Amino acid sequence: MDSTQQHVLTQIAESDVHFVRLWFTDLEGRLKSVAIPPAEVEKAFRSGVGFDGSAVEGLTRVYESDMVLRPDAQTFQILPWSHGQDARMFADIDMRDGTPALPDPRSILKRALLNAEDAGFTFMVHPEIEFYLFQLDDDPTAVPVPIDSGSYFDHVSHSLGHNFRREAILMLEEMGIAVEFSHHESGPGQNEIDLRATDALTMADNIQTFRTVLEEVAINEGIRVSFMPKPFSDKPGSGMHLHVSLFLGDHDAFYSPTDRYGLSLTARYFLAGVLQYAAQMTAIENQHVNSFKRLAGGMEAPQWICWAPYNSTALVRVPSVDPHKPDETRFEVRSPDSAVNPYLAFAAILTAGMAGIDSKAELMEPIEEDVEKMTDLEREALGIKRLPTSLAQALEQMQRSELMEKMLGEEAFDFFLRNKRQEWDAYRRQVTDFERESFARF
Repeated sequence: MDSTQQHVLTQIAESDVHFVRLWFTDLEGRLKSVAIPPAEVEKAFRSGVGFDGSAVEGLTRVYESDMVLRPDAQTFQILPWSHGQDARMFADIDMRDGTPALPDPRSILKRALLNAEDAGFTFMVHPEIEFYLFQLDDDPTAVPVPIDSGSYFDHVSHSLGHNFRREAILMLEEMGIAVEFSHHESGPGQNEIDLRATDALTMADNIQTFRTVLEEVAINEGIRVSFMPKPFSDKPGSGMHLHVSLFLGDHDAFYSPTDRYGLSLTARYFLAGVLQYAAQMTAIENQHVNSFKRLAGGMEAPQWICWAPYNSTALVRVPSVDPHKPDETRFEVRSPDSAVNPYLAFAAILTAGMAGIDSKAELMEPIEEDVEKMTDLEREALGIKRLPTSLAQALEQMQRSELMEKMLGEEAFDFFLRNKRQEWDAYRRQVTDFERESFARF
């Protein structure tokens, strides 16, 4: 065993931990876990924990069901809400022969990161995570009721949300997850918490932990947290804007002091790749039928494939670069929503960006006016294309993408498409209240 694993065994021995939960993620981003007693952790480090992978969405076929969870000792944390009795570690998934399971989302991201590392790059991510807080209701079909009527940056002192964010941030920081800031968002009961930038694998693990922490705090507060992309037709959706950058050693590879926007050639190639493959990875960044209600709803959700230095209606925004802080040069990718699988989203953005670097892709001119207010002819003249407007369109674009298939691997690629087509088919058969209210008289 290595020193990190030995340190974990020592921590467990010196604590009151009764169970260690091994966390992993299915292809849709749902967190899964299995609990083992402390006495089994050393064995888990040596030989893993076997389980039936065919029972987990997208992991493997029935005749290859035997799989192994291998805990990552670097992710060991005691869970604050368990009063010190439970801990967790993220686990990688292997086949019985010891090779990584290709459809494991964590492994998919690791492969993308290895490609970047071979070129000398470290991929850094800083997310802005939006979510709604609702009053508890025993009827899951009822229209959710927000806990307050606040709006952007409101100081709602007596709101449950004010205390919720405080408790959530304290719990996140207790688990080693640094928070940059938090605030009330534009919608009633809508909030945002931004996590401080880390490498992409750590951040994907942090986002999965973040969701679990918020659910635990919500239970304690007697409310409900929702990461649904668009809960209300007339209110803002919940996005997960991702600030991304590449580092070469200790230096931001995106910065150039001579460029008008502070962008290096590496940054321009990377950004061009993200735009080039934007439509092909939309289904990964917006994986549910409800996701496209957010994209179609305006309210600064992006619909058009372009970039801008300041314009929040563009798909990718480039924040202004402080010459005194060159290592904060980054892009803000605005398309992902809060229901995204972070491992797959990070892998897709990085893979697209690296493809742009490899091909020295040409970057379109920035758009400094409001894209939404342009005519179709104006957008066409500038080469601005639209993102897919439905899950069905996004899946069509993804199916034609050799890059996304290579990134995911054949099994995960086929399962993702098949699973999401089933979601689309189930959705389009529904008869909604809107249809009944509009057409029942005919």
